[in-house]
Amino acid sequence: MIGDDEHGWSDDGIFNFEGGCYAKVINLNPEEEPDIYNAIREGALLENVVYDKTTRKIDFSDGSKTENTRVSYPLNHIDNSVYGKGQPSVAGHPEKIIFLTCDAYGVLPPVAKLNPEQAMYHFISGYTAKVAGTERGITEPTATFSPCFGGPFLTLHPLRYAELLKEKMEKFDVSVYLVNTGWVGASAQSGAKRFSLPKTREIINAILDGEIEDAEFETDVYFRFQIPTSLGDIDSKLLNPMRAWNDPDHYRTTAEDLVKKFQKNYQQYDLGDKAVHRAGPALPN
Repeated sequence: MIGDDEHGWSDDGIFNFEGGCYAKVINLNPEEEPDIYNAIREGALLENVVYDKTTRKIDFSDGSKTENTRVSYPLNHIDNSVYGKGQPSVAGHPEKIIFLTCDAYGVLPPVAKLNPEQAMYHFISGYTAKVAGTERGITEPTATFSPCFGGPFLTLHPLRYAELLKEKMEKFDVSVYLVNTGWVGASAQSGAKRFSLPKTREIINAILDGEIEDAEFETDVYFRFQIPTSLGDIDSKLLNPMRAWNDPDHYRTTAEDLVKKFQKNYQQYDLGDKAVHRAGPALPN
């Protein structure tokens, strides 16, 4: 691990310039997220949590203040991090890039492979969704877009950063995947649970060790990227949202609504690059 959020990609490789980590801790489970749990020690800063004033034991399941409970901690609190091993937070060029998103509408698949133009489009879009408890006033799933996953920090047009991403992808032969850690087969508003964290880890491992490259792929009807038809012991039905939903009509209307949100957002960044525009989602004919 090089770092948590903010990284740069130079001619020499990847580097971190944030120096710490910022994680949600609502319902934190030491078995599912041992690194974050073990990082909560002297030097960490907790926000919005409830704890016993006598024992000082934290109740991670208590969301009475807000569901947006958080912890900040330095990189060396993660034993497996490069910095935690006493080395600078730098590395060579990546072999794989993973865009993480939390789709609260249940439309995006748990994993998809992107071609260079699709990677540019989704990098420019920077899509995720806010859910109840993420921010004050949010009571239902709300799509949010932050160009290049870091809109407030951009000094150039997002297309320029996307062009740089494509250049480096092609120069260093890097594959790009989109991983949805949110909902699959139903929306957050339905009361369904988020996609299994252990299954997400299995997907990440399959990307990193190359197993996913041996899979057969099919094309997503709305987003037109490639979805593996099978992967490890994950139920193949979950890999394609069209089959994961129990109500096909509800899936169709929800998917069409999300496509329109993507298209509306992209209009403000469209400088006429037709290849990137065509790489975005579209309604089936």
